[in-house]
Amino acid sequence: MNRRKSLKILGGTVVGITGLVLADWKWQLLDGINHKGFFTFKEEKLISAIADTIIPEGLPPKTPTPDAKPIGALSTGTDIYMMKLFEHCFEKEDQDQIKLQLASLDEKGFLKASKEEREAMLLSLKDSEVEADQEFFDLMKSETITGFTTVKEVMVDYRDYKVAPGFYTGCADVPAQA
Repeated sequence: MNRRKSLKILGGTVVGITGLVLADWKWQLLDGINHKGFFTFKEEKLISAIADTIIPEGLPPKTPTPDAKPIGALSTGTDIYMMKLFEHCFEKEDQDQIKLQLASLDEKGFLKASKEEREAMLLSLKDSEVEADQEFFDLMKSETITGFTTVKEVMVDYRDYKVAPGFYTGCADVPAQA
């Protein structure tokens, strides 16, 4: 057995794995800095955190199969739906209002808050006397629910949605009418 060759291979493997981990970390850092899109990297994180706060991951009370996986707003891509919806389907004034409200939530430390604190922050927007806060809460809640309830996982697995309801059964006997 050639120990030197084995140690070289083992050392090369360790260096390679370490290099991959550092490269991944570097790409995540660069993505945050050089992020290009309608929303900034932080605004996207805020939208994802809001969607996750409204519909957290978990199993519904009635699961279709015993081995069903927990689903939530993030696992179904509801946050991505919301970002694209706000970017492509809303007027400039509404987009500016959304960005303004997201900046306000960021100043309050929404991303660093616990789940209970996030819920309290969102509910304070609902109960606010400022109409813009209430509209923002209603918008985020309604679009999160719409995005979540219209994805394939929810429609097919949990609501028994059929693309073409009713089935064709050929060669079926038709009862004679008297």
